[in-house]
Amino acid sequence: MKSAINRRTLFVAAGSAVVAMTAGGASAQSGDMRGAVEFEGGKVIPKGQIEISLEDPSVQEKGYFSDMKTRVKSDGGSEKIAFALAVPARAVASPTLQVVARLERDDGWLLARGSAKAEAGAPVSITLNTAMY
Repeated sequence: MKSAINRRTLFVAAGSAVVAMTAGGASAQSGDMRGAVEFEGGKVIPKGQIEISLEDPSVQEKGYFSDMKTRVKSDGGSEKIAFALAVPARAVASPTLQVVARLERDDGWLLARGSAKAEAGAPVSITLNTAMY
């Protein structure tokens, strides 16, 4: 007898997918975009959370890329941190598509930001620049 998929099963499966994506799992899907984040001047990346997402100023639909992001943790001792960002087929590469990284402290204070042009099949290298207030 086949069991029906209930709401709880869907939430558990969705939660597992989010955890795998957030952890930057070793097994990447073919639609993943890979790259690395560095700090300006080759310095050690400060401690905090790095949110990596897609942005495209030519897309008018608000929230179009809102589900295409990942977070990686910086322990304050690495000069370079690798990431993998799941990119669904609906995210068509355009000349204005960018990968944006934001480094925030645990209290949410923005420490640094950087971006790079996204090119299909090529690894992305993002340099974080100190945020000025």
